[in-house]
Amino acid sequence: MSRQINEIMRLISETEAVIFDTDNTLYPYLPAHKEATHAVEEKVEKILGVEKEIFRLAFKDGRNEIKKRLGTVASSHSRLLYMQRAIEKLGLGTRILLVLDLEQTYWRTFLSNCKLFPGVFDFIYLLKSKGIPTANITDLTAQIQFRKLVYFGLDELFNFVVTSEEAGMDKPDSSPFELAIEKLTCSPEKVLMIGDNLISDIQGAQNMGILAFQKIHQGSSQDKSSVIKPDFIFHNYSELIEMYNKR
Repeated sequence: MSRQINEIMRLISETEAVIFDTDNTLYPYLPAHKEATHAVEEKVEKILGVEKEIFRLAFKDGRNEIKKRLGTVASSHSRLLYMQRAIEKLGLGTRILLVLDLEQTYWRTFLSNCKLFPGVFDFIYLLKSKGIPTANITDLTAQIQFRKLVYFGLDELFNFVVTSEEAGMDKPDSSPFELAIEKLTCSPEKVLMIGDNLISDIQGAQNMGILAFQKIHQGSSQDKSSVIKPDFIFHNYSELIEMYNKR
């Protein structure tokens, strides 16, 4: 169970910095991912004559191979590597130009279908107005995560960004959190983490002694049976705006 609201308000009053996750925290991930995946499958079918279901299975197997081989590092999320291995598993070799085109198709379609959750800008601006520094901790490689923040118009709003490529490991490893805290120059006990994933964001933050809020929304999952318990659960950024307006 989340902490009582009075205790949460007390802890919020003591926070000196706020850290945000990116994917599925600042915007809903699944709608963009579905559109991007569909665009890639359409292109593969048109160019190669490979049925969508066949490519989908090759992509899934290739993705699993990459993740198993690389472990919890930034490149294990690489769509470029996933596309490469999928094409190879279809018996077509690496096909470099095609693989590059498919990756760009994925991310171009993904970004064009992304939309921030209501209140994200207002909340970050509120934090800035109160002199509260912010950081963004995100898995995946720096280039695409930077592109996302630029696309959203958030590139100048976060004081610092830490990718798992820079930190060397994905969340929930302590490395990304330690690097963000080092950049923010404050103690973990004075930091709030906002994320959606119980393990990567919530457990990772709490292991560092960081207060952790979980973003829940339509299409996201909430495992009530999990031993990992966020300090607070919210659905809309307006809830956080109200809290910080009262501190």
